Amino acid sequence: MSINLDIRLKRADKVYCEGENVSGVIVISSNSDFKHEGITLTMDGCVNLQVSSKNVGIIEAFYNSVKPIQLLNVTCEVSNSGRLPSGTTEIPFEIPLKPKSNRVLYETYHGVYVNIGYSLRCDIKRSFLSKDLQKSQQFLVQYRPGFNACPQSPLKDKRAPVNFTLSPSTLASGGVVRYIKQALFKGAPDFLLNGQLDTVCCNITKPFRGKLVLVKCVVPVRSIELQLVRVETCGCAEGYAKEATEIQNIQIGDGDVPQNIPIPIYMVFPRLFTCPTLITTNFKLEFEINIVMIFQNDHLITNNFPIVLVRE
Repeated sequence: MSINLDIRLKRADKVYCEGENVSGVIVISSNSDFKHEGITLTMDGCVNLQVSSKNVGIIEAFYNSVKPIQLLNVTCEVSNSGRLPSGTTEIPFEIPLKPKSNRVLYETYHGVYVNIGYSLRCDIKRSFLSKDLQKSQQFLVQYRPGFNACPQSPLKDKRAPVNFTLSPSTLASGGVVRYIKQALFKGAPDFLLNGQLDTVCCNITKPFRGKLVLVKCVVPVRSIELQLVRVETCGCAEGYAKEATEIQNIQIGDGDVPQNIPIPIYMVFPRLFTCPTLITTNFKLEFEINIVMIFQNDHLITNNFPIVLVRE
């Protein structure tokens, strides 16, 4: 006997906001009728935290803080017991998307050390001689436009365009010099890079924009890159483990970049791997932009800009 179990949501994009109803149908297909001992549908949402291996053992309190944080858990009994006929049976469902008491629903996010996920799970219990059936279906939770999940960040001060200048004299205050290989000289090459970012308070649904102008450079440039970085923090009051990892890297200048020609910056924030900036007691999700210049003599210079992501 062949039995197929599936969960189909009414919305093709599977995106829901808090307070809405998650609706769809449970589809059970079988080539013959069969008996079951109960059908249940469970909606679950949780935050899974993981501490980097280099931080495990440093602070013992981490072991308590990295336990999954359950945001919602609702179980509905679809049927006590009975018999389903052969063919296809569709059972409609509708469950309100509401968090547990004293909890908040965060946006779906897939990171390295922090993962926020929501799912529906259907279980069909059968007799001890038959194997139970189970099917899971992921869905996405998204903030309503205008909802600020990070009120701690002063957004008004971050709306204006950001002008910056990168040169050997500004490296001590802004940029960071790294040495990939031993260069022929100790200092950074003589160069001047002017740039402007439209804003560092970014609407996650709109592209990140700006422009760069290489005014002068005595050493040929090999590449100019735009790097998006996630900064994930896990921990508790006793201490935190903070890790920065790359999300994506876009090359905006290749080869010996011509001077005094504006280079546009245009980057779309990837879905699932970014979310509105989030600061909670047990974890933080923050984001940064790096402007990276790589010279042909293997000097690498990075200018870092913390950004705030919001949904508007």
